[in-house]
Amino acid sequence: MIIDILKYLGSFILLVFLQVLILNNIQLSGYINPYLYILFIITLPIQLKKWAILVIAFVLGICIDMFCNTGGLHAAATLLIAFIREPLLDLFSPREGFNASSKPDLNQLGIQSFLYYALVMTSIHHLFFFFLEEFSFSEFFRVIFRSILSVFFTMILIMISQYIRFDKSEKS
Repeated sequence: MIIDILKYLGSFILLVFLQVLILNNIQLSGYINPYLYILFIITLPIQLKKWAILVIAFVLGICIDMFCNTGGLHAAATLLIAFIREPLLDLFSPREGFNASSKPDLNQLGIQSFLYYALVMTSIHHLFFFFLEEFSFSEFFRVIFRSILSVFFTMILIMISQYIRFDKSEKS
């Protein structure tokens, strides 16, 4: 139990620093902004209560907001995906269901279900975040284009990280 908490805390810190120090500096023409930190919310254990997931999502979003000076935009977007996480997991869950101790990752869901689940979560996060950031529908197509590009690059990073973790878990 304590080891699991330490692993999640390490993952939390790693994703925040990776996002803040490296990924936030990747902005190609202002259109591509990969947000890998949402992987933490996507892969939280199934047995966590909804209130705990919401608190974790809020803390994660606020940490990113503090470093990025975005005034709560990341917190709002992570809270949204934390809120819709449970119904999406029900939609993409395996036929036999989840074990109580499992987490929704590439190993548990399989490549197709995980890809769809992560794609929907990432798309909702990015669309909500970029529309909040713009706070206007006057740049609707620009926001949609920016969201599509950012989702694409975020999904590439998510799948790479899942394959790295999947390979580690297979060897041990």
